[in-house]
Amino acid sequence: MIKQAGIVSCSNGQLPERKNEIDELFRMLSEAGICPVEAAHLYARDGVFSGTARERAEDLMAFYQDERIDAIFDISGGDIANEILDFLDYDIIRASEKEFWGYSDLTTVINAIYTMTGKSSVLYQVKNLVWDKSGIQKKRLEGFQKADETELFDIRYHFLQGKEMSGIVAGGNVRCFLKLAGTRYWPELNGKILLLEALGGEIPQISTYFAQLSQLGAFEKVSGILLGTFTRFEQSGTDRTVYDLIAPYIPSGLPVAKTAEIGHGNDAKAIRIGETCHFK
Repeated sequence: MIKQAGIVSCSNGQLPERKNEIDELFRMLSEAGICPVEAAHLYARDGVFSGTARERAEDLMAFYQDERIDAIFDISGGDIANEILDFLDYDIIRASEKEFWGYSDLTTVINAIYTMTGKSSVLYQVKNLVWDKSGIQKKRLEGFQKADETELFDIRYHFLQGKEMSGIVAGGNVRCFLKLAGTRYWPELNGKILLLEALGGEIPQISTYFAQLSQLGAFEKVSGILLGTFTRFEQSGTDRTVYDLIAPYIPSGLPVAKTAEIGHGNDAKAIRIGETCHFK
């Protein structure tokens, strides 16, 4: 059970004019039994920046070192989360029992944490609590708080290729995950299940992401692929599917599953990156 949660914006700062939304989020977290503790650099002050990369990293590390904090919720997204990676103390993170929660651009932080420490993090946006699916999201979080993770983490899926796959899950938002390519934060993909989802991008953008993953040798290493939602692509009206775009790049025997419950939808569920999952 989470009693106190640190609230950070490691990526783009929160818009000051949307403070009412954050206040509502804090109210709903409190109703779920979670006391939110706001980081020093939460709101955008200079364009999208709530603080320097070092300042945002220090906010995150302060919560890892605060014994009163049980978990850390990043409520941001955008473009700049990977700026903080060189300023994190991975020894402290490794020794901590706290989980980091975030989605979208926080894919960079989540996978870096796994690569550098072996620890899992939760791919999930807690601001789902105040968006248009807030009722069902509140119910799921309350279930999690009661040590019943079934609803929040129980993902429905179906196989497009193969029938079963097992492995530690890596990946997340494909655009942001690829920011780690060629860095020390890129996870070793041998035997992993590669989760891929996206908010933006239509056929050209999604195709080029898959081409880059292929050129990195990712598809030859993983034990399976889990495709989440590709929001704008799937809303574009095309008669092609994400599987149609990825199929030319992957081995014919590689298991591929699809879920509508992981991604940028306000009804999205949670999944742990860096934890073993079994799909069958």
